[in-house]
Amino acid sequence: MKRILAAWMPAIALLAAAGIALIPAPTRAEDGARIAGQICSGCHGVHGRSESPMFPKLNAQTPEYIEAQLKGFREHARGESAARDYMWGMAALLDEAAVKSLADYYSHQPATRGAAGDPILMAKGQEIFEHGVPDKGVPACASCHGAQAQGAGTFPRLAGQHREYLLRQIEVFQNGTRANAPVMTAVAHTLSSEQAKAVAAYLQSR
Repeated sequence: MKRILAAWMPAIALLAAAGIALIPAPTRAEDGARIAGQICSGCHGVHGRSESPMFPKLNAQTPEYIEAQLKGFREHARGESAARDYMWGMAALLDEAAVKSLADYYSHQPATRGAAGDPILMAKGQEIFEHGVPDKGVPACASCHGAQAQGAGTFPRLAGQHREYLLRQIEVFQNGTRANAPVMTAVAHTLSSEQAKAVAAYLQSR
């Protein structure tokens, strides 16, 4: 056995010098899938398709947003109760490579659509999403989150997200416990309760 190993050592050394591994290392997507399955799926569902409105859907989310939020949890920049209870401890387990692999994995999962609600309410929400509330200085949601609410960079995908989850985020922006997005803090303080419900109903149906 020692003679066989000794015979192979020069070849192994040459492969290592050339940067070629005998056993391929897991890709970033494979790492993300493994971490998601072991740690995240219990709350966020298989492939990020959360079924509980307590936890957001992560499938098809922008990688930049996922990275930013995981780092925000890890650094305690998000202080709402759900963040403290569920995400501070989880995020503390993730190094930079794990954060990036999760962001890459979830961003490549197919999007899913939420349930439609009251047509009149959704129509009001669509109007606010596309045009804002000009008399209150509220910009169109689409100007940051994309025409189809698909997200753009650190501005998250909102299409298909749970209505209840969206409303809860507006609440934590309003009460200041989520303070890592100044634009949304200003918008949340300006929207009325009915306007917020309308936008959330529209976005869930996308």
